[in-house]
Amino acid sequence: MTSRFTELTVDCRDPERLAAFWCEVLGFEVIERSDGKVEIGSWVPTVEEVRARQMPPTLVFIRVPEGKAVKNRLHLDVSPIDAGTEEEVARLVALGATRADVGQGPGRSWVVMVDPEGNEFDVLRTLAP
Repeated sequence: MTSRFTELTVDCRDPERLAAFWCEVLGFEVIERSDGKVEIGSWVPTVEEVRARQMPPTLVFIRVPEGKAVKNRLHLDVSPIDAGTEEEVARLVALGATRADVGQGPGRSWVVMVDPEGNEFDVLRTLAP
């Protein structure tokens, strides 16, 4: 018996805002929304497809009353596919992200950033041709 990684859930104050940010970052679309919850993804999951093989997980943003208090124990890594790392960082800053210092030190090949609600994520090396 096995399980599939199907969703990554992010607690936040404003699910609509955070979902819109991550849709722009990843090229995802909203696939479901309800009161206090927005799910985004690159595909619309079906039980049959998930059972057949591991598919890319969706992101689910759920409204919670409290704000973020400490450094994330889990974070996303993104890799630009059609621009350099610094160009992607500039695009993400324009979307509302900011650079962050979490003690990573100088000379790293990745850039630590935070989304509009302060959740850390990394921009890794470019995959552009």
